[in-house]
Amino acid sequence: MTRRSISILGSTGSIGTNTLDVISQTEEADAFEVVALTGSGNIELLAAQARQHRARLAVTADESQYVALRDLLSGTGIEVAAGQTGLLEAASAEADMVMAAIVGTAGLRPTLAAAKRGADIALANKECLVSAGDLFVSAVSQGGGRLLPVDSEHNAIFQVLEENQRHAIERVILTASGGPFRTYTKAQMADVTMETARAHPNWSMGLKISIDSASMFNKALEMIEAKHLFGLSPEQVEVIVHPQSIIHSMVGYADGSVLAQLGAPDMRHAIGYALHYPRRGKLPVERLDFAKLSRLDFEAPDETRFPALRLAKLAMKRGGVQGAVLNAAKEMALEAFIAGETSFLSMAEVTEAVMEDLAHLPAATTMEDVFAADLEARHRAKARLS
Repeated sequence: MTRRSISILGSTGSIGTNTLDVISQTEEADAFEVVALTGSGNIELLAAQARQHRARLAVTADESQYVALRDLLSGTGIEVAAGQTGLLEAASAEADMVMAAIVGTAGLRPTLAAAKRGADIALANKECLVSAGDLFVSAVSQGGGRLLPVDSEHNAIFQVLEENQRHAIERVILTASGGPFRTYTKAQMADVTMETARAHPNWSMGLKISIDSASMFNKALEMIEAKHLFGLSPEQVEVIVHPQSIIHSMVGYADGSVLAQLGAPDMRHAIGYALHYPRRGKLPVERLDFAKLSRLDFEAPDETRFPALRLAKLAMKRGGVQGAVLNAAKEMALEAFIAGETSFLSMAEVTEAVMEDLAHLPAATTMEDVFAADLEARHRAKARLS
């Protein structure tokens, strides 16, 4: 394997730490060179990662933590930066690949900067495609780099989508575990708490993404991502509930064939595939024992209990900046739910109301249009939440 340099935007989160784990356990010595690492609140972990992997640059998104990070890395020769300027510096540093794992719209600008300079983008940040899909895909194309999806569902589609058969794609089928409330009634869901919502039955993930999975907002965003990633129409994007999380997604073709990618529920599958692409590297993950599995179950998603899926279809149908509006309103509602200021079910209600308020917004022609739509949606959501 040719040595590959990599920067990780969001190295202290779940995707970032798993990426560094895959790098650490790669069989070929020095297969990867870590150029830059960025984090936010966990300064001690960021400093430890930078030391262990001999990064050239460590960046904290929180400017107030700059001095603390500088002191922790004193004498190492590792450059330290902070804030939005630091994030852009990390994204612009010469690295073959950038793992884009900053959660939320905070990851948009640095990931776009990396795309424009031609880096391969291992994409775990949903907002790049949900909020600014057309603009971001265009930036990647013009930069000349490759877009390698890291979400397990999109990575699965990427693995089984035959490039020379794109004309024959009928549909892509995103699988969803159903989360902790798959069998709850709507009345039961009205009373769930942040602690129960964060307990995903299959995957080990961060707080916000776990709650998004419980509400299926995570799957809603993935539907919009799939549309942009694979050049699909809204009608070609489907969701099926698959509680075991063994089949990560499927592609259906015109001849009736359906190709699926299977694996144990471990994010290192998708991360490792992206890092080693186009070859497959040996990964330290569980191997499937089909005799023990014995069965794989499927059921249709309930858009009454999980209205986020219906809102994703509406956003795809409307196009323009509706993805940005959906995402921004959802983020505000999610923050309110975590803070105990709104209920689990009201997150979708607030999001839908804001989408209706801003259904008239025109399509974005620049990233500033996207940020303007995002900001307006946040204002509207905050007003409704208060």
